[in-house]
Amino acid sequence: MKLLSVATSPIDGQKPGTSGLRKKTRVFMGRHYLENYVQAIFNAIGGVQGKSLVIGGDGRYFNDRAIQVILRMAAAGGAARAIVGQGGILSTPAASHLIRKRHSDGGLILSASHNPGGPDEDFGLKYNTPNGGPAPEHVTDRIYAESQGLSTYQIIETTDIDLDTLGQSALAGMIVEVVDPVADYAAMMQQLFDFEAIRALFAGGFRMRFDAMHAVTGPYAKAILEDALGAPQGTVVNAVPLPDFGGGHPDPNPIWAKDLMNLMMGPDAPDFGAASDGDGDRNMIVGRGCYVTPSDSLALLAAQAHLAPAYAKGLKGVARSMPTSAAVDRVAVSLGIPAYETPTGWKFFGNLLDAGHATICGEESAGTGSDHVREKDGLWAVLLWLNILAASGKSVDELMRDHWARYGRNYYSRHDYEGIAKAAADAVIENLRMALPTLVGRTVAGLTVSSADEFGYEDPVDGSVSTGQGLRIGFDGGQRVVFRLSGTGTDGATIRIYLEALRTDPDHLALDPADVLKPVAQAAGELSRLAALTGRTSPDVIT
Repeated sequence: MKLLSVATSPIDGQKPGTSGLRKKTRVFMGRHYLENYVQAIFNAIGGVQGKSLVIGGDGRYFNDRAIQVILRMAAAGGAARAIVGQGGILSTPAASHLIRKRHSDGGLILSASHNPGGPDEDFGLKYNTPNGGPAPEHVTDRIYAESQGLSTYQIIETTDIDLDTLGQSALAGMIVEVVDPVADYAAMMQQLFDFEAIRALFAGGFRMRFDAMHAVTGPYAKAILEDALGAPQGTVVNAVPLPDFGGGHPDPNPIWAKDLMNLMMGPDAPDFGAASDGDGDRNMIVGRGCYVTPSDSLALLAAQAHLAPAYAKGLKGVARSMPTSAAVDRVAVSLGIPAYETPTGWKFFGNLLDAGHATICGEESAGTGSDHVREKDGLWAVLLWLNILAASGKSVDELMRDHWARYGRNYYSRHDYEGIAKAAADAVIENLRMALPTLVGRTVAGLTVSSADEFGYEDPVDGSVSTGQGLRIGFDGGQRVVFRLSGTGTDGATIRIYLEALRTDPDHLALDPADVLKPVAQAAGELSRLAALTGRTSPDVIT
């Protein structure tokens, strides 16, 4: 066993974002690339001497090799303890919980979330801080700065560490503790929800399908839904995590979870359907014949959370990302609690949760969670839905119709234009940005523009400011369109267009969402000139 100090050079100039650094797997596998990024993280947090770190990932291709490298580098840096999920497996919310429960100095989570996996697909790595949440901007700024000036990294030269056997071992003075990745998380879920009521629901013949998409949530869902709650064997499908997610795309939406959607819209649909993504932090909710948008799911969960034991005393507040529909805002008004609008990225919820300003948070990209961890949590959302179904005795469709009848309905859709040449994508956004001051009062596709701005955010807790967080254009009558460049892809640029229209008239429950949103979509196309600037006439994905 030898300590090596390896000469190297700075890595490319990409700054890690809210989800850490994502690249093609072969980039991370390149000479010194992973090592340089890990060393940049260690340097940015003041080194790891004497520290305790949680390490794990979603099981995608290269996770196992990368964890071995990280462990050897942590040991070289003098870390006291590394807590690793058995087999290198840890869902992102489970990792957040473990960081908090063990009072560790943070964690390294290996995942590209909902992106596909494999040697020719995507890989990612991010650092979570001691509160269990994603690194805030001032930390990612330091990581970026360190990555630009690296000259060496330190690593122990040794054989692989056994990560398949529970227990402790030593590596150059550092304790490597291999833990059950599910046990602590499952115990927390039992404290939050009425497991007896959910067991009774399943015992009464309630049927469910959970699609784990060959991603990390499979073992968690099997242990909780089937083993602890008594759902019939086979309720959880695609339950074994695979390095390439079985060749699929582990994004829980109607496009990539098509088999589940077909089942839930068919003649033999079970009562409830759900799916989760690569690292377990996102969710999709479907009732029999009823798809629930993430924005509507957030609003319904906020309105009905009191039915679960952990939230029986009420919510302190709610928070949503700016592109998420305003449906939850009207719930907050009804409950008499504050509603916060933040930039996209779970790290922006962290201060609100830590300060006790919010209890439940959500993003339109299928992420919802609460103050139990500092990440979004796909299985948590599924269990809260099950608790509400058990306590109310109603179906998903009945719950949503009751909700819309009370609060109105925010018709909502997201159009993703993926793999656009960066120059063309930048041109779309820049042209819109330049036009914003001239738009108010203009009529486009029959809609009159009532507001137009670029969203910025001042954190109510620490006063930090984030600018350039998306372009918002509002129309008379509660309709709006939002434009954002997304940073979650690895090929080209992705433009996301968010369409929203509020309807509160007596007949709104019978309307076709596509018909309601058609004028907003037409206005978005005319305002952005996207087709002319990119050559794209239709989105790659509509959710």
